[in-house]
Amino acid sequence: MAAGPKLPPSGFDELSADEKVDYINALWDQVLVRPESIPVPDWHREIIAERLAEYRAGKAGRGRPWAEVRRDLQDELRKARG
Repeated sequence: MAAGPKLPPSGFDELSADEKVDYINALWDQVLVRPESIPVPDWHREIIAERLAEYRAGKAGRGRPWAEVRRDLQDELRKARG
């Protein structure tokens, strides 16, 4: 990865906490404009390949549909928030 600008940028430390979060969110939004440009490390690909092979071989347990997993995570989040 190419060397980028020094962090934090000039004036960042003077921002309020809310302004810092807004700034970071704006930066992230800029990155997400082209998600295909975000490199995927080889070790991520290796883990995915291993887990897929285990799943296909029946060694990974039962898979679950995304809608079910998402619903369960949202339920847990609601409970945690009270």
